[in-house]
Amino acid sequence: MTTAATGTLATPPELALRPRPGVLARLARNRSALIGGAIVLVFVLMAVLAPLLPLADPLKSNFLAIRKPPSELYWFGTDELGRDQVARLFFGAQASLLAGIVSVVIALAIGIPFGLLAGWYGGWIDAAISRVTEAMLACPFLILAIAFAAVLGPSLTNAMIAIGLSAVPVFVRLVRAQVLSVKAEDFVEGARAVGARDLRIVLRHILPNILSPIVVQSTLFMAQAIILEAALSFLGLGQQPPAPSWGQMLNVAKNFMEQAPWMSVAPGVCIFLAVLGFNLLGDGLRDVLDPKEG
Repeated sequence: MTTAATGTLATPPELALRPRPGVLARLARNRSALIGGAIVLVFVLMAVLAPLLPLADPLKSNFLAIRKPPSELYWFGTDELGRDQVARLFFGAQASLLAGIVSVVIALAIGIPFGLLAGWYGGWIDAAISRVTEAMLACPFLILAIAFAAVLGPSLTNAMIAIGLSAVPVFVRLVRAQVLSVKAEDFVEGARAVGARDLRIVLRHILPNILSPIVVQSTLFMAQAIILEAALSFLGLGQQPPAPSWGQMLNVAKNFMEQAPWMSVAPGVCIFLAVLGFNLLGDGLRDVLDPKEG
């Protein structure tokens, strides 16, 4: 349909009044996000319900059931001390998910403020923060986390701190880039024109408009944190025995690959699925939260 005055195409009323689908509606139509969310939900339920389900004691040894293969009694077999693999997988999910959540919180708590400072003020503040960030990014992520964990000492808490500190440069660079993009927008210039203080502009106008990429990056980093926690536990720098952890279970299983290969299968599959779930969820959120999508 064209207008008589200008000859341009007019938008049909039914299309003009059609509301743009919301985030939840687009999320419900995104297959990647739904599959990833379902996988993540399964592991969250494993971690939450582990103390409530009638599982065997994950720390109790049974020397009459050492390295038993999978059976009706022991679905995933037993380990070198006769402990039920199913129970240790469920309780190990707590360590892996906790490592992901806490490390992301640490990285956000440090990375967002420094990224906002660098992007908003620029100048020597930006130069100083950027140089430190680049120096940390020059070191491989795993090596940096191992160095932090080795200095802090072997434990799950220190492993989470090490992972979070290692991820800080990634979030600093992301937040800085987003601030540089948003602070040139008209609504920011308008807030400056009416005399708004820097803190108010940053917290009320800039930060809410850069949350989408931060949420996506946080979700994707959860997958890296799970892998890194498993790697640190595998190296003896994470969860300490006898407490269960997927990485620590793999560390033990490597010594019995010929006698009891099932000991490595279940924790390895759990790590793979958890990482896959968070990656799919992150990719789905990136599509859903993209302002160009609609």
